[in-house]
Amino acid sequence: MENVRYMISDAANIVNVESHVLRYWEEELELAIPRNEMGHRYYTEENIAQFQKIKEWKEQGYQLKAIRMMIHSGQPAAGTGEFYGGQQAGELQTGGNNVIQMNRDYVETVPKPMMEKHSNPISNTVKLEQFQSMMLTIVKQAMEENNPALGKEVGVQVGDRVLKEMNYLMREQDEAEEERFRRLDEAIRATRKSKRFHREKKEKKEAEKRMGKEKKLSPNLTVTE
Repeated sequence: MENVRYMISDAANIVNVESHVLRYWEEELELAIPRNEMGHRYYTEENIAQFQKIKEWKEQGYQLKAIRMMIHSGQPAAGTGEFYGGQQAGELQTGGNNVIQMNRDYVETVPKPMMEKHSNPISNTVKLEQFQSMMLTIVKQAMEENNPALGKEVGVQVGDRVLKEMNYLMREQDEAEEERFRRLDEAIRATRKSKRFHREKKEKKEAEKRMGKEKKLSPNLTVTE
């Protein structure tokens, strides 16, 4: 059976929203909408069913951030025990409520109808369990997505610190080496100066000694008239 292709206006009429809403959801939720040979959007029955589910979630109070995570990570569909990808909600109830409490940024994804004005206690409990399971998986995915970025950031920070330490140590080593050569040069200069001083002193003494010997060997000249 050939899949029916709907134009965006037809799909919007079926979902009962404006066309720009579908385009907005497509962009914000990162939906894979097929295009024809001309590059124009077209929508299948599956796409329309997905938009209808998104609309349902929106009406139940879910924000797009939570809906995007539910779509791309198999989160439970609102009001049912099944996940978007077909998994059961109970499969991922493995604890971790403390993690949810620590991630207060995700409080904004709480669907308001779940938290207010429910007359059936059993229904409230089921929905609360579904919501807790969904939140746990959302937080897990967020942590998994953030860990590489955090690891990279920490790696960059550590790398920068190591480079700074290495530069500091190398600079200290260079300064120490420069100081050693400076002292060695001073010692060489002092040694040369001392040798020159002693050589000049010795040469002076030898010159004086030669002059003394020459005086003793020279006869006194007497002039007669």
